[in-house]
Amino acid sequence: MDVLVTGSHGLIGSALIPRLRSDGHRVARLVRGAPEGGDDVRWDPRAGTIDAAGLEGIDAVVHLAGAGIGDKKWTDDRKRLILESRTQGTSLLATTLAGLARTPSVFLSGSAIGVYGNRGDEVLTEASAPGTGFTAEVCAAWEAATAPAEEAGIRVAHLRTGIVLSTHGGALGRMLPPFKVGIGGRMGSGKQYMSWIAIDDEVGAIRHLLTADVAGAVNLTAPNPATNAEFTAALGGALHRPTKLPTPMFPLKALYGGELVQSLLLDGQRVLPAALEASGYAFALPDLDGALRAVLAAPAAA
Repeated sequence: MDVLVTGSHGLIGSALIPRLRSDGHRVARLVRGAPEGGDDVRWDPRAGTIDAAGLEGIDAVVHLAGAGIGDKKWTDDRKRLILESRTQGTSLLATTLAGLARTPSVFLSGSAIGVYGNRGDEVLTEASAPGTGFTAEVCAAWEAATAPAEEAGIRVAHLRTGIVLSTHGGALGRMLPPFKVGIGGRMGSGKQYMSWIAIDDEVGAIRHLLTADVAGAVNLTAPNPATNAEFTAALGGALHRPTKLPTPMFPLKALYGGELVQSLLLDGQRVLPAALEASGYAFALPDLDGALRAVLAAPAAA
């Protein structure tokens, strides 16, 4: 297949592209800057421009682009960027794909489990209603922006990704330094659920969904979500470090703001991958202890 990928330099995209190529697919990247290779295609979502001719002949699209949601304090400007970097790019891409002479067969478009909002210990599947709050609103608008592609008959799946476990970045990458020196601990009460997925299964699920007959919301989370207290204990155990002292929240709130810390660290979702498992995907790393050991043992980034 000829597969187009956006967000190619991100945590997921950078792991996905080599696997797609090893599967025998030709990978084209949608890039904002100068093309680095002959298969790169230019676009500028904020300006609303894209090289539509460069997309002709594409069989599948994996759309992962969007500003980092946990990188900086949620000022009004940052929140606008988080939203618009997802909705503008998705709308532009979906509209362009719908207008091609030969449309791709599948459009896998990024989303996140933040769509469910803060739900305590409620078990959530793709049949669960969306929640409330900033992340839920962003995800709902992000998913809605794929409408032109769906209306053109393209199979669209919304990748509702959980916490991706990788030592190369993301939430685990930020957690590792304090945990490695023995000062990592639970956050808040520790009762909030963390719905996680190992990077190998995130990539494996996307590769599976390129050909699986699945459309609509798809939760990309492992089948065994853990509370923050359970996750803390498992990570400490994998690193052979103590985790008795809770993580102080004040420094994090001072750095990232109370809204971000509450939403991303203290709220939680207990999400199950019902649609993914029903489609026949078998997790390589379904259990937290094994997943952490595998991820920590993986080679460092080049």
